[in-house]
Amino acid sequence: MPSEPSNHLNRREVLVGAAASVAAMAMPSFAQTLAAGPMAGDRVFLTNEDSNTLSVIDPVKDEVMATINLTSFDEDARPPFRFVTGGVMPTHADMIQKPLYHGAISVHGCAPSPDSRIFATAGRGTSNLYLIDATSLKVIGNTANPQAGPTTNPELLTSGLLIGREPHEPTFTRNGREIWVALRGENRLAVIDVQKAKAELLGTVPRGASIRAFVPTMPGPAMVWFSAKGDLAFIISQKTPRMDVFRVSYNSEGLSTAERKATIDTAAQDKFGFAPFLKLTPDGREMWVSQKLADTVSVFDASGEHGLVDTLPLGERARPNHVEFVSNAKGSVAYATFARVDDGGPDGVASSKIAIIDRSAPAGQRKVIGAFASRGREAHGIWTDPSNSKLYVAHELDEMPNTPNAGQTVCTVFDVTDPMAPRFIKQIPLGTCDFPSGKLRNKKSINLVYVRPGAPSATA
Repeated sequence: MPSEPSNHLNRREVLVGAAASVAAMAMPSFAQTLAAGPMAGDRVFLTNEDSNTLSVIDPVKDEVMATINLTSFDEDARPPFRFVTGGVMPTHADMIQKPLYHGAISVHGCAPSPDSRIFATAGRGTSNLYLIDATSLKVIGNTANPQAGPTTNPELLTSGLLIGREPHEPTFTRNGREIWVALRGENRLAVIDVQKAKAELLGTVPRGASIRAFVPTMPGPAMVWFSAKGDLAFIISQKTPRMDVFRVSYNSEGLSTAERKATIDTAAQDKFGFAPFLKLTPDGREMWVSQKLADTVSVFDASGEHGLVDTLPLGERARPNHVEFVSNAKGSVAYATFARVDDGGPDGVASSKIAIIDRSAPAGQRKVIGAFASRGREAHGIWTDPSNSKLYVAHELDEMPNTPNAGQTVCTVFDVTDPMAPRFIKQIPLGTCDFPSGKLRNKKSINLVYVRPGAPSATA
């Protein structure tokens, strides 16, 4: 007869359990890691559209730790390849028209992978996409420069992935297998296989092999964002007042097939049809859309028939760019950055504003409850750390003369442990990308993402 199961642990089980308990106490859990404020290894990336560089901020120190170069300057010692020739520094327009320049033009959108180990950024003017390792800060596909020396850069810039006209914003699918890129100069999205993209960048598969498909949509698609389960894709436009919704299914390899589910007319909220940004709320229930020329943010149900939940007017010429969500013990808000610059900011310095919208109010009753100065000019990208305690804001315009960081593009940092009352921490000047021939000022920040390599991102 089999013995009755014992309710007592043997000595080995006790020892194993004790060891596990000690290890658990010594090592923070995954949830604790996500809830922690800025940690060593975290990164804040900003895309600088005019200099075609990426600024990297250490959010523990709130200082620029590196600049990632997406130009092709100084790869060769001869004058046509230099950034500065004969002591003359080119204007931005001349810079990207220099003979033999093959670098990025108008670096703009960016998004982290679901595991935050890589991120994608688009060159609007070069119709291409670059992938960057978020830990090593290396551009995937760059190669060693055979002419490397004291007067040349050590690497040759990859051509990236050529994907279509005016790639505005990339977004990873929830499983991380694909990147969907809104081609604002066309009426379609490019769907990129991430593994093949890495191989293409490294030269082990032919050029173009990573493009799986093109998804037809409305003219001027600006951005795509996925539902929490990844089974729906929401696409907005900067040329027509509508939002497309696609059903998305995946095969055994995690690769997608898309079928149009609905087209939503947004003309009543945005007669201009100029919506540059959308993002899903952390609870997965709502899709928030910035409608820049209408000076509104509209909220749609992310499930069911995707009906309108709220339309939030932001004031005349607010010109909203991006939206970010912060929730903690003291409140739940959405922040919207304004492109508008107002005189008479803190210390009398011109500044943009950031609207505070109380998300705890019932749907249909939410409104702007306040605003705070972004401490920079023409606020654009905005992102919080995983603990929702610090907020980072990118700006397009340089700081005014006779201000502490005059002539610099800046990123600003806020303490948002009380989301209703953000507290200014610091203004971070982005400095320069230093070439052997001269210093290129990091300029016109558009997008900003906070990345904790290895942890789930907002696209997970």
